Amino acid sequence: MDLLTNAEIAAAGLADWRKLGQALHGRYAVTDLAAGGRLLAAVADAAEEVGAVGPAAPRVTAHGGHVDLRLVSPDAVHRDAAGVEHVVEWVTQRDVDLARRITELAGEQGAVPEPGSVTTIELALDTARSALLAPVWAALLTGSPQGAGAGGGDVWDATGQVPLLWFQDTEPHEPPRQRFHVDVWVAPEVAEERIAAAVAAGGIVVDDSQAPAYTVVADVDGNKACVCTSSPARDAW
Repeated sequence: MDLLTNAEIAAAGLADWRKLGQALHGRYAVTDLAAGGRLLAAVADAAEEVGAVGPAAPRVTAHGGHVDLRLVSPDAVHRDAAGVEHVVEWVTQRDVDLARRITELAGEQGAVPEPGSVTTIELALDTARSALLAPVWAALLTGSPQGAGAGGGDVWDATGQVPLLWFQDTEPHEPPRQRFHVDVWVAPEVAEERIAAAVAAGGIVVDDSQAPAYTVVADVDGNKACVCTSSPARDAW
C-alpha cells in the first residue's frame, strides 16, 4: 500500500490525531481503567475491520486517565526518484481510515481527545558510515542486526520498547563532536510553547531557519536537540 505524504495526511482532516515522526498518534482522556478497556476493545474490532492486524495493528498504551494510540503501516511503499519501490514504516490510507473510525468510537464512548499533549522521541546519529554502524546499534537496541534497514537505514524495534534510531549523513570528521541528538516530535500547535519553555529554562535557539518543520535548541553546554513537527519549513510554503 502506498504511503501518504504529510500534505495528504493533513488534508484528511484528522482532528483527533497528529503525525509525529512516521506514525499517527492519538491520546484520549477516559474516566477510569474500565472505560479505557472498553475503548480499546472497540479499537481492536475496528482494526480487524480495516485489516490493521499483526505488525500493522495499533500500538496502544493505557495509563492513568489516558489511552494512547499509534497507527502506522510496516508495509508502506515508497517510490524513489528512479521509480524503485522501498518498503518502509509510514502512514497509509489504512491508518487514516482506522483513525477516522477510532475518532467516531471515542466520541460515542465519551473519551476526550488530547492530541496536543502527545510527544514522541527519536534518536539521531550523525555519521558518514551508517552501513557499518547500523548493525551494531540494531543489535544493541533490538537484539539482532536485522533490526537495521537496508543500506544502514533506520533501526527500529518492532515491539516498540525503544525509540527509533536514524542515521543522518554527514561528512567524515574527527572527534570530539556531538554525534547523537534527540528529535522531539510534538503537535504543530504546541511547538512554539515547547521551544519557549526550553529557552525559559536556559536553552538557546541555535537554528530556526527550517521552522516549523524543526528548530534546533541547545543547552548551555552546546548539546543539541530538534523540536520537530509535521508542518513544512517556511521556505517550502
